[in-house]
Amino acid sequence: MMKQLLTLFLTLVLVSCDKVFDIHPYDVNFSGKRNINNENIVLIENRCKDKETLRIAFISDTHGWYSDTEDLVNAVNRVEDLDFVIHLGDLTDCGTTKEYVWTRDIIEKLKVPYIALIGNHDFLGTGDQMFKSMYGPYDFSFIAGRIKFVCLNTNATEYDYLAAIPNFDFMESEIHSNTSEFDRTIICMHAPPLCEQFNNNVAKVFQLYVNHFPGLMFCINGHEHCKNARDIYHDGVIYYGVDSAEHRSYLLFTITPNRYEYESVDF
Repeated sequence: MMKQLLTLFLTLVLVSCDKVFDIHPYDVNFSGKRNINNENIVLIENRCKDKETLRIAFISDTHGWYSDTEDLVNAVNRVEDLDFVIHLGDLTDCGTTKEYVWTRDIIEKLKVPYIALIGNHDFLGTGDQMFKSMYGPYDFSFIAGRIKFVCLNTNATEYDYLAAIPNFDFMESEIHSNTSEFDRTIICMHAPPLCEQFNNNVAKVFQLYVNHFPGLMFCINGHEHCKNARDIYHDGVIYYGVDSAEHRSYLLFTITPNRYEYESVDF
């Protein structure tokens, strides 16, 4: 009799708790689009192959500000003749699977292709695995309108400085690869040199590599939640900082064969 009562009790407990248990927030199981960067790079390269003028929106640090990110996407969608969008990292606040999915589903409403870099917050938990599954490699490049966009993982602190971040082997290979297909270079990253996330033991080496890229136009970063334009190394290379979604602004660049201009857009 006691055994039967115990069995009945356990059955009732399990039935009543069928909606209590959920998957682990860092389980890296998700549905929907994967390998987004690789897919969108093909779209970007095809649509911009013969273009002389590019219009690019740079956004960053959407974190958990979902309503602000929705407003950001709506604002970007109103830009005329926009070619593509680059998200400079910190898509999430804690790197959880749900955060990645929620943010992806909002940004997927952009009317033009976009690519995303990994930020330091995106590494938390198993966030680095989620990024790789959803977006692809941490370091990558693509060519649009004869401009090479070199996208770098600069979040050295997340590796406790035990990995080669920035990846100088990757940078060197990009300096010398596909040189007949591009004339100018833009370098994109999340954490800029000399900030707390960057491996500043190699900051001067990073400067040397950056300055070897053909036709270097500028560098651009997120992370600091403010908009700025700085000559960090006093060598003529400008590092543009893109603000966070919380502060409701982004940078819009228009690039022609001989020059570029940009504006900070508030929404």
